[in-house]
Amino acid sequence: MPDDGPIDEAGSRQSAPRRAFGALVSGMNAAGSCWIVVLMLLINAEAISRSAFNQPIIGVIEMIEISVIGIVFMQLADSLRRGVLTRSDGLFNQVMRRKPAAGHLMAVITYLLGAVFMGLIIWGSIPYFLDAWQKNYYIGVEGMFTAPVWPVALIIVVAVAVTMAQFLVILADHWRQISTPDRG
Repeated sequence: MPDDGPIDEAGSRQSAPRRAFGALVSGMNAAGSCWIVVLMLLINAEAISRSAFNQPIIGVIEMIEISVIGIVFMQLADSLRRGVLTRSDGLFNQVMRRKPAAGHLMAVITYLLGAVFMGLIIWGSIPYFLDAWQKNYYIGVEGMFTAPVWPVALIIVVAVAVTMAQFLVILADHWRQISTPDRG
């Protein structure tokens, strides 16, 4: 029998699109982590340059300011997928233990609200991204250091769309548990 990929939490094989989506989410998280390492190297280089040579690296503060936003959004979907996104699940865990169907219904509602919230963020972020791109918004001081804002605005739009899709994937898992009660 051929191997159809890893087994998910429900005990069934993951489909190729689901594995690809998981790889995308993990890849975005890894890119965010690499971005953190680059920022750490840049901060250290700037500190050494400032202390040893009295020559600060221009633009480091601006790059940190805009990078933190991009990093947070790039790692958001993976945090949700791994269940480490900040949440309070004491009540949810109690309900899941006592009445699993009600717990799965609570999860469906919660993840639906999360997906709607991500959709609202996309709705507000796309016009900002288009504006930043068309009007060439930048951070920094002209003549010293400037960086365009649109790449991070695009990262926000893409990362929030991926996070919204992750909310829907988890929602579908809980919905599957409701529709096939013998599994959950």
